[in-house]
Amino acid sequence: ELGWISKVHVNRPAVVRHAEQIRRRTVKGNWQAAWLLKAVTCIDLTTLSGDDTPSNVHRLCFKAKHPIREDLLEALDMHNKGITVAAVCVYPARVTDAVNALKAAACNIPVASVAAGFPSGQTPLEIKLAEIKLAVQYGAREIDIVINRSLVLTGQWEGLYEEIRQCRKACGEAHMKTILATGELGSLANVYKASMIAMMAGSDFIKTSTGKEVENATFPVGVVMMRAIKEFYWQTGYKVGFKPAGGIRMSKDAITWLMLVKEELGVEWLTPELFRLGASSLLEDIEKQIFYHVTGSYALQHDLAMA
Repeated sequence: ELGWISKVHVNRPAVVRHAEQIRRRTVKGNWQAAWLLKAVTCIDLTTLSGDDTPSNVHRLCFKAKHPIREDLLEALDMHNKGITVAAVCVYPARVTDAVNALKAAACNIPVASVAAGFPSGQTPLEIKLAEIKLAVQYGAREIDIVINRSLVLTGQWEGLYEEIRQCRKACGEAHMKTILATGELGSLANVYKASMIAMMAGSDFIKTSTGKEVENATFPVGVVMMRAIKEFYWQTGYKVGFKPAGGIRMSKDAITWLMLVKEELGVEWLTPELFRLGASSLLEDIEKQIFYHVTGSYALQHDLAMA
């Protein structure tokens, strides 16, 4: 429905001002600990390095099942609540390692795989589709695809729709998160348009970034993408999830993202089914903050050896 796309206008100063207002909000004490534990359950714990091996993927999966030290959870009376991260995200070549590690740990955390020419998207469509199908075949239950940014920058909206639609078909039963790489789309209006096209084409989630761009997840971009999600829900009745990723390393940023989702989309979106945080080092800072909340002292290097 290109009528939605042609009429888009984004008031950038208003978006930036609104995002800054959310960013200034804070929570303390038990409320902060509760928000941080909620953030943990929405993390896609990620490793996307060229030197990934079966051993560090296995370690990542162990941390995914035990994200916060057990004695810290006991102190908060949260040890029996089944707190784990939402998913483990790896390259297609490491999917089998992750699946086997989680199976050995008797854990049902889903494995997500990046695909479709990640991170540049500059790969022929046939290869993108083959990579998606292989990742699903290896056991990935979630696929994070990346769009071809040139289709956005040149206004080829129907071409973008068709490419995402074919990727959605290749995913089969697996959930599909569509990475827009917002830092390379040129404008907030393009971010909104690409969000709409991705949702029209069947995306289960829309995601900000690959984490490899110069500019990754920013709060103004988050506002624009969430407004698109809200508009799409009003028009279709279908709820699409949201995933900021890239550069989210500090606990305070995780809480701000949660607040922004609550403000823009409502409490019903604050679940792993509709909200994810793509992060590799965020969990370490969250565990440090929980440690300080429980003990009143800062963690030493050996206190959180699995962070």
